[in-house]
Amino acid sequence: MSPRRRRILHALVAAHAIGVTLLAITTPTGAQAPLAQNVASPDPATVSRDLVAERSIPDLQQALAAGRLTSVQLVDAYLSRINRYDQQGPALNAFITLNPAARATAAALDAERTARGARGPLHGIPIVVKDNYATADLPTTAGAKALAGFLAPRDAFVVQRLRDAGAIVLGKTNLHELAAGITTISSQGGQTRNPYDLSRNPGGSSGGTGAAVAASFGAAGIGTDTCGSVRNPASANNLFGLRPTLGLVSRTGIVPLSHSQDIGGPIARTVTDLAIMLDAMVGPDTADPATADAAAHVPRTYLGAIGDREVGDIRIGILTAMFGNAPEDHEVSAIVRESLAALRDLGADVVDVEIPGLADLLQGTSLIDHEFKYDLLDFLAAYPSAPVHSLAEILQDGRYTPGLEAGMKRREAVAARTTPAYTTALDRSEVARQTVIAAMAQRGLTALAYPTLRRRPAPIGQPQGGSNCQLSATTGLPALAMPAGFTTDGVPIGLELLGNAWGEAPLLKMAYVY
Repeated sequence: MSPRRRRILHALVAAHAIGVTLLAITTPTGAQAPLAQNVASPDPATVSRDLVAERSIPDLQQALAAGRLTSVQLVDAYLSRINRYDQQGPALNAFITLNPAARATAAALDAERTARGARGPLHGIPIVVKDNYATADLPTTAGAKALAGFLAPRDAFVVQRLRDAGAIVLGKTNLHELAAGITTISSQGGQTRNPYDLSRNPGGSSGGTGAAVAASFGAAGIGTDTCGSVRNPASANNLFGLRPTLGLVSRTGIVPLSHSQDIGGPIARTVTDLAIMLDAMVGPDTADPATADAAAHVPRTYLGAIGDREVGDIRIGILTAMFGNAPEDHEVSAIVRESLAALRDLGADVVDVEIPGLADLLQGTSLIDHEFKYDLLDFLAAYPSAPVHSLAEILQDGRYTPGLEAGMKRREAVAARTTPAYTTALDRSEVARQTVIAAMAQRGLTALAYPTLRRRPAPIGQPQGGSNCQLSATTGLPALAMPAGFTTDGVPIGLELLGNAWGEAPLLKMAYVY
């Protein structure tokens, strides 16, 4: 038995042990592995209740189009799983708020389908939304008790785009409070657990979305990524997650952490689902100047741009400096390299590369400390009815996760919007961006490859080490996290591909073929 197959079987056994019925699991090659022979088959009644488990958006859409399912039935099936597994059973704790109008929305979309047909591939499909996206019908807390009950007058741009495409918002998912961490614990939502190992965190900050999608609590979901917050949960939950090119997706209506690094992105079980979500999310927004160039770079559809399964024109550089050398990093490194060998076997040109001085180039390029205080101030100023209006008021309120206090006080102490340190960080970021772009062009690279996290998800209550988040965050280049395999004890590991500016389509193609 190959090491990869052995890891898959370990994961299936672990999933069955916690009571989450996985009818099939997506392997690193994109095929579906049947249940291991030594795992008892699910009861037929459970199978009928779990008609949504591990189902892709095209599968669900096909059933809806054929009249075998209604969107109301889909909502009921997802809510049934949430009821059994989110607060009970394994108690994943992925949600902060469920949408009481989800069933009524589904009924309206069912009626619209009958009368006029489907709007597109997301018509009547239930999804989940990270609770730092503004929603007009549900509170937006960003995981903070200080923002409990805050109701925005309008949806975030991306949420409205998804609703316009026919998606049903099932609920708002938990996140690391204010998106300021990567283990997904918040004063409003508590600690979210990893569906593959309940003793571990699900990544973050979009860990609620990651756990919910992995547990089939929704067909797909959206998160935000300031430094790894979409990619880390994808890695930790055997999912695909995309941080797009900065400017491809609007930030309007997202509770900010750093306007220079924030961007929204989809999280899904399959590349096809990821592309369907991305198609509905992208495009110019007059309220977000960063998206002004997006229209010139968006293909007719990302789903259509995936193309054929030939990868002979793909050249991937393994960024050796971003593989860990500590003993706890070795297993992850081996899994990621094995996955890259699979891409080479499929026809891609895969080579080791170095960018001299990369680690030093990335040092001091994070802009979160410089921007958070003032970005949050500007965001809350647009909502006079918000319960607090500044970081200082959140600190004064006192109801926040204790682990955030030092960081919040450090960011509150920033004396001005523009400081010499901020200017230096911006300058360093631009140097790093241009260096990486030049290195990729010189070597003719379609993508750089490295582990999303250099080590497995940390146990709950312990800090998460090994993040490789900063390269994409600093350069603004797109990065796609994808399943690489499983550790010997069944914990998912992610491989990350960093592409050229506006290079989402090639990244999706690589992941799709893989």
